[in-house]
Amino acid sequence: MQSILSIKNVSKTYASGFQALKSIDLEIRRGEIFALLGPNGAGKTTLIGIVCGIVKASSGTVTVDGHDNVRDYRGAREMIGLVPQELHTDSFETVWATCTFSRGLFGKPANPAFVEKVLKDVSLWDKKDSKIMTLSGGMKRRVLIAKALAHEPDILFLDEPTAGVDVELRKDMWEVVRALRAKGVTIILTTHYIEEAELMADRVGVINKGELILVEDKAELMRKLGKKQMTFELQQKLDAVPEALAPYKLALAADGRALTYTYEAQGEHRGVTRLVEELLRQNIRLKDIATTQSSLEDIFVDLVRKDG
Repeated sequence: MQSILSIKNVSKTYASGFQALKSIDLEIRRGEIFALLGPNGAGKTTLIGIVCGIVKASSGTVTVDGHDNVRDYRGAREMIGLVPQELHTDSFETVWATCTFSRGLFGKPANPAFVEKVLKDVSLWDKKDSKIMTLSGGMKRRVLIAKALAHEPDILFLDEPTAGVDVELRKDMWEVVRALRAKGVTIILTTHYIEEAELMADRVGVINKGELILVEDKAELMRKLGKKQMTFELQQKLDAVPEALAPYKLALAADGRALTYTYEAQGEHRGVTRLVEELLRQNIRLKDIATTQSSLEDIFVDLVRKDG
């Protein structure tokens, strides 16, 4: 698939000597939803700031659909919408005025019908004449989203877009994201709600300590790094795992009334079959069997722990 955003060898070192980013190389495909995950301080917001022209890179290049974001700043920037992490808005403006003004900043002609649609999409239409200073934190977050969409960007950055907002807005937000993606808009999001990335993203990147440690299709990442856990509920309590079962690295659970077996998601099922046969040979009777699989959050935590 064709790339719409190309990040090559991008690094950022601040005057203090702190290196926030280390040689980031990343290609974002046109029309995809890309989730950038990482702990606090990993470099997510710095990278977004560089792409959007807010932060100056120490080295490297960023190209937005063929526009170098330094040499052709206007061409690159007009293609990007940004929903920042911080709530920065003009408190004395109305919702309608700030969204209309934001559209004009990018040289777009007035289009009241489009601004109306955006405000309705993020459940702000009834607040269109309200001053931003009168809105709640969640409503202000909606205003930031509407402002970012007002100039019809091809790429939308969502930096922790649902942080501190209610469940209703989060649901509305992802409906808007799906609709935008259906129209061909490329979405790049950072989020602490990893279940959202698992639900929405096509690909996942993990950044830690300024380094991009992994970029992978979500489904492939789950297949390669996911683990399954099988829990055997026992008819009778065990005081210890029998020696014959040591190769399976079973763990006692539920105060000796269950055994858990962890294995690779892409592994063969023959190991499970042999384990069940061995349990029966050891005269261990089963009451029930349950299987769970790693979530994207489990995988993320493991990756960051190993990288640390």
